[in-house]
Amino acid sequence: MSRSLSLNMRSASRRDLPPPQKTIERFEKMVEGGSYYEAQQMFKSTSARYITCQRYSEGLDILQSGATVQLKHGQVTCGAELAVLFVDTLVKGQFPYNEQTFDRVRKIYEAFPRINMPHFLGDDYDDDGQKLSEAISAAKVRSEGCSSFLRAALRWSAEFGTSRNGSPDLHVMLGEYIYSESPETDMTKVASHFVRGNDPKKFASMLVNFMGKCYPGEDDTAIARGVLMLERDAYTLFRTLRQKYRTSTDRDTVFEELLDEIAAKFYGVRQQNPLEGLFGEMFKV
Repeated sequence: MSRSLSLNMRSASRRDLPPPQKTIERFEKMVEGGSYYEAQQMFKSTSARYITCQRYSEGLDILQSGATVQLKHGQVTCGAELAVLFVDTLVKGQFPYNEQTFDRVRKIYEAFPRINMPHFLGDDYDDDGQKLSEAISAAKVRSEGCSSFLRAALRWSAEFGTSRNGSPDLHVMLGEYIYSESPETDMTKVASHFVRGNDPKKFASMLVNFMGKCYPGEDDTAIARGVLMLERDAYTLFRTLRQKYRTSTDRDTVFEELLDEIAAKFYGVRQQNPLEGLFGEMFKV
């Protein structure tokens, strides 16, 4: 097949595809009728036709609609997969990270269900193990689905935006969702996103909230961890805080190891191995 003929066929194919709005409305009705999986496959296959023809904007419209309507009906697995495909299309179409494209990502993010899980499970769950197990499983699906979507969005924003670490707004969104939806919150992971974000007030509020849910005696370590991550570029403050909270961090050797890693990675301070000092003195003799 000649190159000109191939180009003519592709051009004809581009013309043959109709505006997607009526198709989107039909698929949305399928979701509303409970045909979640069937609708997801239709959203995927139809968007792929537009993307193959390089009609990326229309492919994005289809995928955004599919992701949003599935998520609003609680279908996190279907919705998250379409959401990730939406970001993949942003990359394929080389869409820049700007206010308009961020707003589309934000709208999908806001459609993810939110059912707050307790960070520390109490007596209310002791009598119904099945209910607890189902709640934890659902929370993991929500957290993993949204995290996959936002991590993909962060990679896109790093490639097509101005921040090499990815959009600060997206980091805040991811940290916030992990905190609110994960059944076992990893505050180190949450903090790692907030320190790359642009909302320190929200992070401070979250730390205060987390402290209120900590087991007695653990609140000081929670706040120390958060402050250390926020202030990791200030070595003097790092040393001061490390000394101040030593009675708390000494409870677990892992804390000391992590603090040593922070000192080495961010400040170039490496802890000397006691054996190195011993052999050094021996060689001096």
